[in-house]
Amino acid sequence: MNNAEILVIDDEPQIRKLLKITLESNDYKVVLAETGTEGVHLVANHTPNLVILDLGLPDKSGHLILKDLREWYDKSIIILSVQDSEADIIKALDNGATDYLTKPFRTGELLARIRASLRINQNTDLQPIISTGELEIDLSSRTVSRNNIPVKLTATEYNLVALLAKNQGRVLTHQFLLKEIWGFGSQNETQYLRVFIAQLRKKLEENPNSPVHIITESGVGYRFV
Repeated sequence: MNNAEILVIDDEPQIRKLLKITLESNDYKVVLAETGTEGVHLVANHTPNLVILDLGLPDKSGHLILKDLREWYDKSIIILSVQDSEADIIKALDNGATDYLTKPFRTGELLARIRASLRINQNTDLQPIISTGELEIDLSSRTVSRNNIPVKLTATEYNLVALLAKNQGRVLTHQFLLKEIWGFGSQNETQYLRVFIAQLRKKLEENPNSPVHIITESGVGYRFV
């Protein structure tokens, strides 16, 4: 049984009702807010394990609510919004959203994203070794192995996969990855990033053309699972 509490900040009554029914039927505790101001107040008083945030709120932009929350709230925030432009998605992720799902949404997918985001909360205090499937990334020795066989990576390749792994489950935008690995001034070199991602997939994935660890979020960035 889940003990996680989820705060839903959305001004649409039908969406709040649907989410409440869906989440409670999966044993989550649910708190509801219909404005950004009310939502921030409830986050401060309830400290939920996860926030589901709409961007089109009546009193204040969800983007601004997200930035306000990220000044002090360090748990997962999933954006659930009808706004589906690439610019909105990238802006939200760069401002600290854990994930982004557009309306209309499939409840099964939302529940899977929630489970993944709650696991991110549990991994806040990073262990020195990150394991997923056949991959093992040792952050202390800066080594990577696949099926217990060491994988030879360049320094840049290691830095890139380590950054992805430390944010396992989160979508990292092209601009964020480029800035973190190559510094300011490289944030538009998305083709450069694609080359390195392709190299990593050849070394880490069983089938580089059908990756299961380094997942492309089309037009936005990459997710490590």
